[in-house]
Amino acid sequence: MKILLRIAMHFFIVLLFIPLAGFSYPGEILKLFDSPGHFSTGLTFDGKYLWMADRKTDLFYKINPADGKVVSTLETPGYWPTGLAWDGNYLWNADLKGGQDVEEDHNGVIYKIDPESGTVLKTLVAPSASPIGLTWDGTYLWCVDNRSDMIIQFSPEDGTTIRSFRSPSSDSRGLTFDGKYLWVSDRNRDEIYMVNPETGYVVLIMQSPAPYPRGLCFDGEYLWNIDFETDKLYQLKIRDDEKFIRLNERTGKVVYTQQVKNFGPGKVLTADLHLAIPVNRNNQELLSEIEYNIEPTEFVTDKWGQKTAHYHFMNIPAGETRTVEMTVKARTYDVRYFIFPDQVGTLEDIPQDLKDKYLEDNDKFQIDHPVIREAVSRVVGNEENPYWIMRKIFNHIIANMYYEMSGGWNTAPTVLARGNGSCSEYTFVFISMCRAAGLPARYVGSVVVRGDDASMDDVFHRWAEVYLPNYGWIPVDGSRGDSDWPRNQAIAIGNVNGKLLITTQSGGGSETMEWTYNSNAFWTTEPKTYVNWEHFGDWMPAEVEN
Repeated sequence: MKILLRIAMHFFIVLLFIPLAGFSYPGEILKLFDSPGHFSTGLTFDGKYLWMADRKTDLFYKINPADGKVVSTLETPGYWPTGLAWDGNYLWNADLKGGQDVEEDHNGVIYKIDPESGTVLKTLVAPSASPIGLTWDGTYLWCVDNRSDMIIQFSPEDGTTIRSFRSPSSDSRGLTFDGKYLWVSDRNRDEIYMVNPETGYVVLIMQSPAPYPRGLCFDGEYLWNIDFETDKLYQLKIRDDEKFIRLNERTGKVVYTQQVKNFGPGKVLTADLHLAIPVNRNNQELLSEIEYNIEPTEFVTDKWGQKTAHYHFMNIPAGETRTVEMTVKARTYDVRYFIFPDQVGTLEDIPQDLKDKYLEDNDKFQIDHPVIREAVSRVVGNEENPYWIMRKIFNHIIANMYYEMSGGWNTAPTVLARGNGSCSEYTFVFISMCRAAGLPARYVGSVVVRGDDASMDDVFHRWAEVYLPNYGWIPVDGSRGDSDWPRNQAIAIGNVNGKLLITTQSGGGSETMEWTYNSNAFWTTEPKTYVNWEHFGDWMPAEVEN
């Protein structure tokens, strides 16, 4: 059985390694080699060779990155080597157990080592008890501690902590520095994070090449990762022209229903129903023509470009219901954008027509309100990079608001001042602050898979999109980023879940959809007539027709 599992795993890795024609992306595997040991931990690059630590053989392996061959080995200074770093002249090694072969006794130390002889030149008490990853930034050492969930910058002279911040997620392992950003691997989520070393913010998330990513290093152009489960060493692409990747394809059918019920006693004189019509987007592909149970009266488009199926009914008697249905079959994906702040253009690069349209003020946003203006001035300051303008606003909102769906959609200043709101209200605050800072923003609305593939949604979900020059419209979901973990905050930026069918795209209220999404309804009645409006979406799996 073990042999079959290993064969299956190697077949899976080979599939990963096959390049997709015309498609490459951050995290793409460029090379892979067998690891020289089976208990690999730390990894570093000395400008010519890779160095890998193994906690069972207690050896450092010097590896040729061209062919994966071992050039030489060194004995480790302790019995539980983890992280490795290179400072330009010497190796540095974090040892989890302080040079003692004692079970469950974590007492981390840091060794400075002569790479030629293996002589230990200095021994420091680690700034934390369980240093797992280690790297060098040109002046200081950094370690990641997966028990305290901290990333720590410290002095190579005496181990003094310079700064520290929370790890991206709960089982961070590998650590390296590319000259500008830290990179951190996570064992449980099988992800690798690009982290701002000044703030600890996760800027980019890529999938790890295999299930148990440990050591990381940077060779000046590419990232290298050693995986503990597959015993493979991977060279990974960091940057590419691809702006996003689509993952976890799923096919589903949504039947969206809208009903107007007249409970009387009088008549409903007119009822106008609008169904927002979804279109192809990066996260979704419509697989067939949209079907309607009743032919719409007409198709109309509002000032934001949102198309709706419009139904007009007249003189609905008491006790009767009018029901309209829209059936959409779609292929949806998880979408992950790869945004490098230094590759984002300037505010001046944003097309004027987008500024004219998506910097517009209105009663919900109130971008000139003192609450909004003061917050933007304080949070954004003199920042000019559109990514960091967006990120500072986002971080301010998640730090000063909490999610609560209490009914109604209040204005952005009101919501920001009180400090809580629904997904729509988070979205209004974010859009208002972005527009006040000169950054175009809009919102999208969707029908959501609620648990099982066959499920009903009557709550729905709305979030914002912000325009970043050189990247286009990027999703930002403030209510989703309300978390203490930096990784969970970052997943709310530039990511769309495949369990969503986006129906609506808008910059604000309109003549057809007003401030709703998915659908809207207007009616007139005789006096003392009670009308009930229902709207919900039923998800179900769908077979793809050949």
